[in-house]
Amino acid sequence: MKPIPCLLLALALLSGCATTPPTPAPAPVKDRIVLLVSIDGYRADYLDRHLSPTLEKLAATGVHATAMQPSFPSLTFPNHYAIVTGKVPDHSGIVNNTMVDPALGRFSMGKREAVADGRWWEDAEPVWVTAERHGIHAATMFWPGSEAAIEGIRPTHYLPWDEKVTPNARVDQLLTWLDVPPAQRPRLATLYFDAVDHQGHKFGPDSNEVNQAIVTTDHAMARLVAGLGQRNLLGSVDLIVVSDHGMAPTPANQVILVDDIVDPSTVDVVATGTLPSFNPLPGHDFTKAQAKLLAPHEHMACWRKADIPARFNYGHHERVPAIVCLPDVGWQVTTKASLAKRTDPLSLGQHGYDNADPSMRALFIANGPSFGRGVTIGEFPNVDVYDLIMHLLGLSPLPNDGSLAPLQPALAGPTRSP
Repeated sequence: MKPIPCLLLALALLSGCATTPPTPAPAPVKDRIVLLVSIDGYRADYLDRHLSPTLEKLAATGVHATAMQPSFPSLTFPNHYAIVTGKVPDHSGIVNNTMVDPALGRFSMGKREAVADGRWWEDAEPVWVTAERHGIHAATMFWPGSEAAIEGIRPTHYLPWDEKVTPNARVDQLLTWLDVPPAQRPRLATLYFDAVDHQGHKFGPDSNEVNQAIVTTDHAMARLVAGLGQRNLLGSVDLIVVSDHGMAPTPANQVILVDDIVDPSTVDVVATGTLPSFNPLPGHDFTKAQAKLLAPHEHMACWRKADIPARFNYGHHERVPAIVCLPDVGWQVTTKASLAKRTDPLSLGQHGYDNADPSMRALFIANGPSFGRGVTIGEFPNVDVYDLIMHLLGLSPLPNDGSLAPLQPALAGPTRSP
């Protein structure tokens, strides 16, 4: 095994580095690799638990945002797609993890035929499709949307979602995709970890299980950095580490039953959880049900889609249901029928709440030749990451809801935009 140099990303992660050789000049932009990593459910303040030494080093010697604000709703699929398209969910069409389209039918994260159907994703073009259009190879490891042929285009390398693939195996697969001659090497790559989110849902954000998932994921990040070093790619990789949202504790007694408000058999219950939403059901009078849903509730607000508060940037897309509700942070919504079918307890941690709530704040760290060192920037909306990625790839961004301006201070001088 080659010794791993103490370069920008290694940052003394490997104790065998006794001296620090001069940092080589950054690779030409055309040879740069943009590597976007998502740690699902990694709340911004998890970094303060000091269980992520790899991430802490990357933050200390690169760029760290105090937080990144997710788009509304603060759910997994909508926010992963917002990051790679620059469009808020109401504009990207991925308005929820569970949704209904008048022509396409029903979509959910676990419905594989829907997830792999490019038509659900075509309201917004993700970075890997734009990259491939411009002759830039892309490799996506489990990023939501990447296993669909969007506008007929797929990444050069991708795999269908498989939760059994371990964090280390995901890293190894991505590194294998980089083990090709430079002309064939992906210049855009994404990597996705879900353990922190999974344990956050099951055990709550303050659990030992979440802490262990944080440690395990950080070990995988260290493996990634070491692998890049072994391939002499540290000086060529702009690494961006994000999360899609945070996580809030949901005590078992903080549950709202749809049945206590309206008979679920008289409406189309499109979604429950933290963004319960409802459509008319053919053959049933929606007027009475709507009145009951829109009435004041102790721990939840409900709106007609046209009346959703403007700050959420939500409610115009045809996939947004007629009535959308938002429970208070820490509360979740279900039905008696769903409870009866469950074989495990309700989640002790949830997200999807008001995206301005501190518990929903997401992570942003960047490190590499295009970024400054030891830079802290303020909170910014996650749609801005798209413009950053396009800038690093040297591509013109498509119309979107973000801006490069909040991230300009993160860029190193030579690559700063005029």
